[in-house]
Amino acid sequence: MREFANLAEMRALAGQELAVSDWVDVTQERVNLFAEATNDHQWIHVDLERCKRESPFGGPIAHGYLTLSLVSSLFENAIRMLDATMVVNYGLNKLRFPAPVPVGSRVRARMTLQKIEDIDGGAQLEWLVVVEREGGTKPVCVAELLMRRYP
Repeated sequence: MREFANLAEMRALAGQELAVSDWVDVTQERVNLFAEATNDHQWIHVDLERCKRESPFGGPIAHGYLTLSLVSSLFENAIRMLDATMVVNYGLNKLRFPAPVPVGSRVRARMTLQKIEDIDGGAQLEWLVVVEREGGTKPVCVAELLMRRYP
């Protein structure tokens, strides 16, 4: 866990990788719950037998948007802004899923603070978040995340 006392401390580190999260398990149960929540039951995620027969991945894979949805908890597990009273997701500039996440994998995120801009009542932070799979050779998610924080 990397803690920052204030925004000035973070500004001094812009352009650097600031934290790496803990590993998170991507289980079939997690994938199934995501499928239920989003009504996305595509067979490559939830049909183990068909995946064994037909999928080029050899088994089920996580939804790309499931991987993206983990970014908030990965972030929370890696970075704490002690002087912020509220932090909200503002959006994404870019998002890619360069490699699949096979069920049974573990993923973690690397967070690089790209820049900070002042906004009314707070600051907007732009992060490069690279989610990697344990043992993988390519990132599974690369997102340019915008976050707004308020004192």
